Amino acid sequence: MSIKLRYFTIVFTALLLSLNLNAQQGEVTVDQDSDIDKLLEYKKDIKTTKIYKIQVYQSVDPDKAQREKLNFLNAYGEWPVEIVWNTPNYKVWVGNFATRLEADRALAKIKKKYMNAIIFQPKLDKKKK
Repeated sequence: MSIKLRYFTIVFTALLLSLNLNAQQGEVTVDQDSDIDKLLEYKKDIKTTKIYKIQVYQSVDPDKAQREKLNFLNAYGEWPVEIVWNTPNYKVWVGNFATRLEADRALAKIKKKYMNAIIFQPKLDKKKK
């Protein structure tokens, strides 16, 4: 039986090698409604409702929070920084990251100096539009 299998393998391999395979070239035409382009442009203008921020510091003392904000800006000037009062703490928040990946990349840099930094999604104020 192994002789038949060998013979079949040799014939099959010879058959594959004798074939002349050529790639084909073609042209694709996409026919779409013009409203799709309008919708894509509209979508670009809509602000994303899902943002990520990084909290680097919190304190009950507003002066300490302000000092830490300035320290952060001196170390990392590439992201916006704000102090938010959330009873009873003043929190130093960094960035307005559109994706979690973008926030993770920033966190990797920030963790070198702020080991307790965390990523979170702030609750959006329903009144703001």
